[in-house]
Amino acid sequence: MLGKGVVGGGGGTRAPKPSFVSYVRPEEIHTNEKEVTEKEVTLHLLPGEQLLCEASTVLKCVQEDSCQRGIYGKLVCTDFKIAFLGDDESALESDETQFKNKIIGENDIPLHCVDQIYGVFDEKKKTLFGQLKKYPEKLIIHCKDLRVFHFCLRYTKEEEVKRIWCWSYHNGCALLKMSALPREQDDGILQTHKNFLDGIYRVIHRPPYEIVKTEDLSSNFLSLPDIQTAYSKFKQLFLIDNSTEFWDTDIKWFSLLESSSWLDIIRRCLKKAIEVIECLDAQNTNVLLVEENASDLCCLVSSLVQVMMDPHCRTRAGFQSLVQKEWVAGGHCFLDRCNHLRQSDKEEVPVFLLFLDCVWQLVHQHPPAFEFTETYLTVLSDSLYIPIFTTFFFNSPHQKEMNLGREAQDAHSTPLHLLTVWDWSVQFEPRAQTLLQNPLYVEKPKLDKGQRKGTHLKHQRQLSLPLTQSKSSPKRGFFREETDHLIKNLLGKRISKLINYSDELQDSFREFYDSWHSKPADYHGLLLPHIEGPEVRVWAQRYLRWIPEAQILGGGAVAMTSRLVGMMEEVRSLQEKINERHHHQRALPAEAPSLLRSSARLSSLFPFALLQRRPSKPVLPTSGWKALGDEEDLARREDEFVDLGEV
Repeated sequence: MLGKGVVGGGGGTRAPKPSFVSYVRPEEIHTNEKEVTEKEVTLHLLPGEQLLCEASTVLKCVQEDSCQRGIYGKLVCTDFKIAFLGDDESALESDETQFKNKIIGENDIPLHCVDQIYGVFDEKKKTLFGQLKKYPEKLIIHCKDLRVFHFCLRYTKEEEVKRIWCWSYHNGCALLKMSALPREQDDGILQTHKNFLDGIYRVIHRPPYEIVKTEDLSSNFLSLPDIQTAYSKFKQLFLIDNSTEFWDTDIKWFSLLESSSWLDIIRRCLKKAIEVIECLDAQNTNVLLVEENASDLCCLVSSLVQVMMDPHCRTRAGFQSLVQKEWVAGGHCFLDRCNHLRQSDKEEVPVFLLFLDCVWQLVHQHPPAFEFTETYLTVLSDSLYIPIFTTFFFNSPHQKEMNLGREAQDAHSTPLHLLTVWDWSVQFEPRAQTLLQNPLYVEKPKLDKGQRKGTHLKHQRQLSLPLTQSKSSPKRGFFREETDHLIKNLLGKRISKLINYSDELQDSFREFYDSWHSKPADYHGLLLPHIEGPEVRVWAQRYLRWIPEAQILGGGAVAMTSRLVGMMEEVRSLQEKINERHHHQRALPAEAPSLLRSSARLSSLFPFALLQRRPSKPVLPTSGWKALGDEEDLARREDEFVDLGEV
């Protein structure tokens, strides 16, 4: 039946599409009522955002095992996003999502968030490229944040449609990054490298000066193609078109997960960071991270090391500073790695997303050590694909300055209003921002004056020294033999010790790792993750949040957190009453009620969706239906006798 722009129908268990077909065009149904509804639906544009095209009478589909529901509306495209404006949103959703993004709506897709667009022609799905010779019956859009949209166009008219940084530990050891040395060098480049090494000596202010371990990430660690291939396989587990496909995949989900190697890559990143920490903490050895351009894996490993070693990086302000220093100012190529301009798919590698996934492993294993939540990490990953934020848009600060300077010189251009991703008020209301703050965070106790005198650490927090930029090698990696020979001959024995010392270090990783985990965790000290197989898990909130079949009704981490938040609010209220009685002070104004406490129905999809109706799981896997034969044959069969034996 059709009504108020909503389509509903039923079919057999085998057919994924509806058996009911309407031959009445939607514009012929309740015409007057539809016209009134369309007038109420408005497109919200950002300042400077322009409408490019629109298509009316588009059906947004919601697919399940045995039925197909949807809502009619308008599909529009601007120079910023693709948006669907439903004629009657209430027909599909009874509860309104409370964790709203003020920039991106539930049915909005930033253009930079589009991963793939498919067209359905005669029930066959094909990737769309360039100009279309034939208009598809349906559009399927896969997003980089793992949402999947289905739009039926059956009733739509065709015409509508490079710098170096270091950080020092409190024992004086330094963590440094540098580009790989070119194989062929002139006198100017040699002098540049000499100045760089002299800069190392100035940073390392404790003897023995020559003890530095070199970690060549270009040759003995992951490669960017490895990361790209693994994530391409991994994300397919979550880009589910319908419930039938979900249950088909569910049977072999763990084998597909293992074959993607994504969790193994996360484990290797965490292990490499722990190896660096072991040198800095246990062996009191300085570490030099080397990579071809020092802006991908160097950023990842050095950031993980600082998150694990420096409790300041586990606060919201410290984590923001870390990202700005190591990734943004450090020259990570966000424009290329996120492929914002769609110029080269080969350059699109989710290195920063891999870093956030590694941080999530730490947050999941040690919640009280972090001031921010997994929701904070999730919305930060989403912000990668919202191009109004300049934080993650350019390849380097230099590129940003060049482009913005060119705009400023144009007298006829409108001044750009730049936004930073760290201003969360742009995306979320204050009430929603409470979900970014971890209520379980254990703050560091403040010391009195007497205790402070006895504690004098030489910790130079986030010491950043921009040194001379060296040119990157035209080929990947840097070969130890050639570099070692070059340095010995040209720069002397003292400098060669920087390279040779790494051969003398003993592999004490396992002893260091097991020793730390045998002791109680210090949330304001060194923090190591478990990297054994079952401990490295899928970041469920980010990857499963758009799949209703995967939700846990009234459960998951949200259920536990909601109860803890409620208890903490009661404790805070009681503490205020005690303070008021003892000090005769007015009680502090109560904070806004938490979303967790005020939400009556929660699931593991929260806060990105409230409780959703969950399709029942089929008794038999859909992949096994074909083996049973046709429905008519199955109905004619007699019940088979099964001998259960003696009871």
